[in-house]
Amino acid sequence: MLFWDLKTGAPKKGVPYRAEAIGMLSEEAFRLSTSDAMGEYLAYFDEPDRSSSLDSIMKALVRECRKEYDKYKKIPEVKYKEYVILTSEAECVWEDAKKNNDFELFKPYLEKIVGYNLEFIELWGYKENKYDTLLDLYEPGMTVEKLDAIFSELRSRIVPLVAKIKESAYQPEDQFLKQYFDIGKQEEFGLYILGRMGYDFDAGRLDESEHPFTTGINPGDVRITTHYYPNDFISAVMSSMHEGGHALYEQNISADLYGTLLCDGASMGLHESQSRFWENTIGRSRSFWQKYYSRLQDFFPEQLKDVTADDFYRAINKVEPSLIRIEADEVTYNLHIMIRYEIEKALINEEIKVADLPGVWKEKMKEYLGIIPPDDTKGVLQDVHWAGGSFGYFPSYTLGNIYSAQIYNAAKKEIKNFEELVEKGELIKIKDWLAEKIHKHGKLLKPEEILLQVAGEGINPKYLIDYLENKYKEIYKLEF
Repeated sequence: MLFWDLKTGAPKKGVPYRAEAIGMLSEEAFRLSTSDAMGEYLAYFDEPDRSSSLDSIMKALVRECRKEYDKYKKIPEVKYKEYVILTSEAECVWEDAKKNNDFELFKPYLEKIVGYNLEFIELWGYKENKYDTLLDLYEPGMTVEKLDAIFSELRSRIVPLVAKIKESAYQPEDQFLKQYFDIGKQEEFGLYILGRMGYDFDAGRLDESEHPFTTGINPGDVRITTHYYPNDFISAVMSSMHEGGHALYEQNISADLYGTLLCDGASMGLHESQSRFWENTIGRSRSFWQKYYSRLQDFFPEQLKDVTADDFYRAINKVEPSLIRIEADEVTYNLHIMIRYEIEKALINEEIKVADLPGVWKEKMKEYLGIIPPDDTKGVLQDVHWAGGSFGYFPSYTLGNIYSAQIYNAAKKEIKNFEELVEKGELIKIKDWLAEKIHKHGKLLKPEEILLQVAGEGINPKYLIDYLENKYKEIYKLEF
């Protein structure tokens, strides 16, 4: 809650003191989770006779507590507190650096954050690649070797798809999306759609921040934020649906798991699958706007009076290399993630330095997307993740896209008249299916176990590629 307040309007002069308070509380939680008493508890429950008698929740709880204990026990307490304070301050410095296009302001903080991560990796240990240790924090069992193979398969079919789309004579017109859209009306429409998705406002709220995020304090208090642009209405709608997807996951975890480490998403990839499912699979679908476009026109009659539902659908799905990741279309989005993945790998393996990042970023953008950021605000400073120390997080977005496509494939088989439900705006039935299949389990099951139960197989990028090819073949009238 202190973090949420820090990001949604706390006075800037209070930032250092707030960061210190967060650091103190984090240090105390760290001390408890790595105490000798915790070690004794874990040893007690690890005894074969006792372990075999535990129920499924207690077994999973011991598993997750053991993982946390083993990870943090290796970090000196004072070092952990310093790191939490550093990242809390760095996120606020990043906001100023981004607004003022001032990478040099942020650089010393980022250098320290990278330095801490390198220290932690040495303490935790690694086998094949230093970056594997960070990947495992967000997606258990994921490695550079596995990711390289996944990204290679995606690249082999997405790059040609982008080329075909670029050559198509049927390019959507999207200038009407760049008109002035009143921010108050944007917020009102976003709240309306969140309600239709099943987001419980008695257990959450919507606020504004520089970078949209979700904070799950407990399933009865899951807060989300978005960011409004007067001349880019679709950004706030999609980020609200995206964060709403995260929030639905947190709000629908089983009450049996409240107050434990299991009251969380199974992995960041699985968490992202829910946000991407609502933002893209539902929010950018033709079926969704067949129901809600007339409602949108009620909010913005002047801006949309001469725009048909089909024109709107094609416009919000326009494929065009963009500078900003969170505004990227579905097809090029994963190229943005590949850029960040390759930069992080190189940084953590000490092949490049923090000072190199602005230049490397521009080189990668040119290589993958054919465009060069005009400044660091639209380049290396656009994401908050590194300020918070979240190295290894970015691949979760692509993994989430892959999981989402597999979940969508399963949902269409199990939910009768899936598309018809979306067309009628009966989204609660879909939310309930997701809650039963995924949300309620929290961390009780591992991500691969949940995916196996839902999709009948492990991670498979084929479904995402097929989904993208089929959808955009129709929009751009492509031949395959």
